[in-house]
Amino acid sequence: MGVITTMDPDSSRQHQAPSLQQGRLSKSGHALLGAGLGAGPGPRGKHYVCGSLAAFTNIIVTFPIQKVLFRQQLHGVRVTEAVHQLQREGLRNLYRGLLPPLLQKSTTVAIMFGLYEDFSRLLLRHARSSGSPELVTRSVAAALAGMAEAALTPFERVQTLLQDHRHNGRFHNTAHTFRTLLQDYGVKECYRGLVPILMRNGPSNVMFFGLRGPIKQQLPEARTRMGHMVNDFVCGGLLGAALGIMFYPLNVVKSRAQAQVGGEFVSCGQVLMTVWRERGGSIILLFRGATLNYHRSLLSWGIINATYELFLKVF
Repeated sequence: MGVITTMDPDSSRQHQAPSLQQGRLSKSGHALLGAGLGAGPGPRGKHYVCGSLAAFTNIIVTFPIQKVLFRQQLHGVRVTEAVHQLQREGLRNLYRGLLPPLLQKSTTVAIMFGLYEDFSRLLLRHARSSGSPELVTRSVAAALAGMAEAALTPFERVQTLLQDHRHNGRFHNTAHTFRTLLQDYGVKECYRGLVPILMRNGPSNVMFFGLRGPIKQQLPEARTRMGHMVNDFVCGGLLGAALGIMFYPLNVVKSRAQAQVGGEFVSCGQVLMTVWRERGGSIILLFRGATLNYHRSLLSWGIINATYELFLKVF
C-alpha cells in the first residue's frame, strides 16, 4: 500500500516548482503579481498570507450566522428564538463582537496553514533519514499547528463575552473587554476555555489536512480555474461540516465556560455535565444548534479552502 499524502494534490504540484524558476525568483528577490498587485510574499510566507486572507473573507460573510449559532450553543434555544434575539437588539448590534473573530480567525488560519507547511518541511527532513511514514509525520505537523493556534484563545474569550447579550452593558468593545479582564482578573482569565480548544484544534487539524487531498481526488477532475475552485469549496466544506458536528460538544463546553467572568475555573468534564443536566440529559438538546453549525461550517470552510487555494495561485 502506497503512502497517503495529506496534501491537496494541486498544492503539492505547486510546491514542487522547477529549480530554474526558483533560482530566478531568489535572484530577483521579489515575485511581481499581475495586474499591479505589487510584490508578493516569499515562498514560505505566502501560506500565512493566503490563510489570513481566506479567513478574513470568510468571517465577513458568515459572522451573522455564527452569532445565531453562538446563542443556540449558550442558551439551548431554537434558531428562530436566536434570530428574534438579534432582531430585538437591532442591526446596530448585529456585528458587535466582529473584531475579535476577525483578528483571531485571520491569525489562526494563517498559523494553521503556515505552521503546517513549516512543521511538515522540518519534520519530513528528519523523517527521510529515520524512515518514518509521511502520513505520521504530516499528522504530527498538523497537530502541532493546531495546538499553536490555541495561543490565541483570548480572542475567542472576548468574542464570547461580546456576543452574549447578558454582558452588553458591562463590556463596550474589544479593547474595553481585554482591559477589564486583565485589570480585574489577570491574564489567566483570558485563557478560560483553553482545554476544550486544545482538545478540538489538534485532532481536527489532523483530520482536515489528512483527508483534504484524498477527498479532492475523488471529485470529478477539474479542467478550469472555476472547476478547481468548486472542487476546493466542496472538499473544504464537507470536511469542515463533518468536523464541526464531530467536535460540536466541545464548542458547547467552550462557550459555556467562556461566558463566565471570574470565579472558579471548572474542568471541561464538569461543564459538560452541568450542560447535560440542564438540558435534561438529552442528546438532541446538547446538539442544539448543530444543524446550523453544519451549514455554517459547510459554507465557512468551503470559502476558506477555495479562497486559500485561489490566493496561492495568485501569489
